[in-house]
Amino acid sequence: MLKGNFWRYSLLAVALIFMGCGGDNTYTSHPCYLVINNDLHTDETLASAMNQFSPGVFCMITNDDARKEYRFVNNSGLSSTKRYNDIDNRRTRVLGMNGGLIVGFGTLMDGQFCAYDRECPNCFDPNAVPVRSKPLTMSGDGIATCNVCKRRYNMNNGGNCESGGHGLTRYRCSTSGPYGVLQVGN
Repeated sequence: MLKGNFWRYSLLAVALIFMGCGGDNTYTSHPCYLVINNDLHTDETLASAMNQFSPGVFCMITNDDARKEYRFVNNSGLSSTKRYNDIDNRRTRVLGMNGGLIVGFGTLMDGQFCAYDRECPNCFDPNAVPVRSKPLTMSGDGIATCNVCKRRYNMNNGGNCESGGHGLTRYRCSTSGPYGVLQVGN
């Protein structure tokens, strides 16, 4: 009898594992591709968000291809720009749905590094003609806010929406440290 129950529970556990893995909607499939080697750029604003020992610091990244530069702004008030280097000039860049990303380690994410789209997931429509930006603003406590719908998103907790609605759009990402390589993509 005990042996039969063991197999039933084992099969149930395996089925639950496969069901849980099949519907992962954490990340979007929207095109996004960015690689920045901060060992070459040595940007302190970006480094502050790529440091696992300073959770709660987030950096908004935008780029200006005409001027060939990145712009970095963190939620602690630092901002900077860095010109593309030769490697950046050869790379393709797609910064989210409308040219901007937010990266950092959340305080409630068990050391997980996150990349969010900078557009409000409840207001921004990438298919609208013309495309109208609905960028988020960041506060020092890790909250991103939409100036249109006034929704607040907790970046320290996976980008969840505090007042109902879709959470922030997330992208797969990694960092090799503050002055290492940042990779964001799908």
